[in-house]
Amino acid sequence: QVQLVESGGGLVQAGGSLRLSCAASGSIFSINFMGWYRQAPGKQRELVATIASGGRENYADSVKGRFTISRDNAKNTVYLQMSSLKPEDTAVYYCNVQVIHSSGQYRSYWGQGTQVTVSS
Repeated sequence: QVQLVESGGGLVQAGGSLRLSCAASGSIFSINFMGWYRQAPGKQRELVATIASGGRENYADSVKGRFTISRDNAKNTVYLQMSSLKPEDTAVYYCNVQVIHSSGQYRSYWGQGTQVTVSS
C-alpha cells in the first residue's frame, strides 16, 4: 500500500556533508509525522530527527546544530541535510512516515535503510 524509497547515503570524510531523501508513494490520504532514525553496529536504533505536518522539528542532542530535517508535502518526501559529519554518525539511516489512510487509520512505515559511512 505504501512504499518508502531512500537515497543519498554513501561514504564521506569527517567534516563533510550528505543529504538523504525519502519519498513515500501509494495509498496515502495524508502524512502526519515523518522522521529519520539510525542504527550503528551493536547499538539500538535511535531517533535522529522528526518533523510534524505543520513543520515543527525535533532533534536528538547529538545532531542538533549539524543536521536539518525538512519535508515537501506536495511530493510526500522528507529530507535530512547532514553537515559537519563525524565518524560516530556512521550508521544505517532509516526513514519513517506515519500515514493517515482514507479509512482514518494511522500506520507507520519504514524505509529500506541507507548506509552512511564517515571516515576519519
